[in-house]
Amino acid sequence: MENNRVILPLIPLRGITIFPYMVLHFDVGREKSIAALEEAMISKQKIFLVTQKDARIEEPGLEDIFEMGTVCSIKQILKLPGETVRVLVEGEVRAKLDQLVQAEPFFTAKIEILEDSDEKADKKTEALMRSVRKSFDEYVKLSGSIPFEIILTLDELENPGRFSDVVSSYLMLKQDKKQELLEAFDVYLRLTKLLEILKNEVDIIKLEKKIGVKVKSKIDKVQKDYYLREQLKAIQEELGEEDEDKKEIRTYTEKINKAKLPKAVKEKAFYELDRLKNSGTYSAEGGVIRSYLDWILDLPWSKETKDNLNIKNAREILEKEHFGLEDVKNRIIEYLAVKQMSKSLKGPILCFVGPPGVGKTSIAKSIAHAVNRNFVRMSLGGVKDEAEIRGHRKTYVGAIPGRIIYSMKQAKSRNPLFLLDEIDKMSGDFRGDPADALLEVLDSEQNNTFRDHYMELEFDLSNVMFITTANRLDTIPRPLLDRMEIIEISGYTSEEKLNIAKQHLIPRKLKEHNVTEDQIKIHDSAISLIIENYTRESGVRNLERKISDLIRKAISEMLEMDKKRIVINANKVKAYLGPIFYTYDMAEKEDRIGVVTGMAWTEYGGDTLPVEVTVMPGTGKLELTGQLGDVMKESGRAGYSYIRANADKYGINPDFYKDKDIHVHVPEGAVPKDGPSAGVTMVTAIVSALSSTKVKHNIAMTGEITLTGRVLPIGGLKEKSLAAYRAGIDTLIIPKANEKDLLKIPKTVKSKLKFILADNIDTVLENTLVKND
Repeated sequence: MENNRVILPLIPLRGITIFPYMVLHFDVGREKSIAALEEAMISKQKIFLVTQKDARIEEPGLEDIFEMGTVCSIKQILKLPGETVRVLVEGEVRAKLDQLVQAEPFFTAKIEILEDSDEKADKKTEALMRSVRKSFDEYVKLSGSIPFEIILTLDELENPGRFSDVVSSYLMLKQDKKQELLEAFDVYLRLTKLLEILKNEVDIIKLEKKIGVKVKSKIDKVQKDYYLREQLKAIQEELGEEDEDKKEIRTYTEKINKAKLPKAVKEKAFYELDRLKNSGTYSAEGGVIRSYLDWILDLPWSKETKDNLNIKNAREILEKEHFGLEDVKNRIIEYLAVKQMSKSLKGPILCFVGPPGVGKTSIAKSIAHAVNRNFVRMSLGGVKDEAEIRGHRKTYVGAIPGRIIYSMKQAKSRNPLFLLDEIDKMSGDFRGDPADALLEVLDSEQNNTFRDHYMELEFDLSNVMFITTANRLDTIPRPLLDRMEIIEISGYTSEEKLNIAKQHLIPRKLKEHNVTEDQIKIHDSAISLIIENYTRESGVRNLERKISDLIRKAISEMLEMDKKRIVINANKVKAYLGPIFYTYDMAEKEDRIGVVTGMAWTEYGGDTLPVEVTVMPGTGKLELTGQLGDVMKESGRAGYSYIRANADKYGINPDFYKDKDIHVHVPEGAVPKDGPSAGVTMVTAIVSALSSTKVKHNIAMTGEITLTGRVLPIGGLKEKSLAAYRAGIDTLIIPKANEKDLLKIPKTVKSKLKFILADNIDTVLENTLVKND
């Protein structure tokens, strides 16, 4: 022995911390630990017990055990079956591991004994001991697991070190907290930590008891309610009255028998009703079954409205409520005509495609009115989850049917007009793609057996008239697009917008603002000015807003100026709405070299597209500017190559590409442009610039160019023609393949434009270049 250092056998303990003055028995099973016990018994019956940092380690080393432990005396050893030894020990004193002397065949360690002072507590320590004793008393009373006699034992302890260790040994703490108390050698610090831990434990026990009381009160209430209900049932039976459960079952039975349900649906309803009888009305399962039965009874399995097959009447309604949209109206009239001949005709599945504000959604409501069907609308914009369409299975908490079945319940008939709005705005994610779920819904060969995940019953959607709307087709999956009949709705002409405003928008807005046409009169010139210079759109939404704006300002002026009537003309529009927002490019007023008017289509309608070309000395570079897209640039290069290959034909120096730079610019430079339809325009402008030949100012053109000089068809001819007409153009050169599209151009515009059909660039150049005398 060296001063207060000794060498003793060591046993690492798993999940146990022993304090001085603590008596405890534990089982030893590891060979090293049993050997250490035997060695201790041979010598002084003293052993050093220290806790492992991680109880899962089977063969701990020096780094796996704590430094601070307890020297214990072995009181009793008992051999158990299976080579296990149960040992009873009593903690004597703290000790710190100084050095590991040996690791085999058992641990032996050199330790430093850390004895507490025998002096009595000073006033400060005494006060702390009293606080600990008070908190421990409360802990004992609340926990109920510690004998009350322990408190009497504590009263006899005057030594603060022993007092703190005895209290620590009775606390149910986590391993790290126990080790923290064991390692606190300073008595005052140990008592402070002990007080903190005790107060925290008391607070936790109080909270546990509070939660327990709440749970018990809830359970008691449920039991009380159940007992009272059972008593009520017994009283009702004695009086010969029906209880609530039987009354509910009888009500459901009557509803199921009364409803004209398909055989399979009726069987499923009665099956669920039997489950409700057995599960009990107030159980959680009973609530789920009741909700499911309500859904079955609310769906229109056999209810339907009678179609209005009077074609003349349907036509009148459509014409009255909407101006234009002839393709849509004709398709609906065709459906009604065939329905008269064939009673079993399935509902059509139509897709209206067009720019915003042209009346796709509102025409669907008018169709429902015309054919006498209930109207229901479902917006698909932003829908990402397949369960939105098909619903969730009943196994999920709070499951409900999908929006198809929900909308059918809302429609209250099995043959409504079902509008699927914004079908091009759907997108899929990890929960599935709703477009895939719609494949069955929009397939006339399959939708007579549509199964919702929640209902798990076949529902017939074949009599539904499905109409979908979209702004574009390229975002709709091909299989889904294949199931629909596409009807394209193009933008309105200025004349059509004028008629829509006069016949629909102005009367509706005057009615909304509670004024009459006698009080506020809007001239045609005012409407035309708004259409041309205050809005730029394919539809009429902004036009409707501007009309509302005019009416509001007119009403304000009437009340402020005490006027009884206001007439709104073009000047009044400028006064109310301020400076004009938009202007249209007008055609050149004289023939010029290298300047040609092309045509463009935008989401707001058609527009003119001037192309300017200048030739300068250089090295044969071709510059294309005006924020052009890749397709438009490629069209320019294709046209340039065609001109190089055919320079002699147009009187151009064949070597121009060696010493001339060509710059093609398409104003406005800040507006992005793309598409192949400016090909012929760029070729004409380059030929004009290279040959110093003027281009006729009253001609506009559109068409895609190939390397062999062929002119290919383009889209948006109607909108481009309207733009040319607005710009003062009187002759329009178009691809010959677009001849069929001339039927879509309004007669008022077609009569004032001369159309030249071209299948080759030579035809274009012959009609545009001014021939020198």
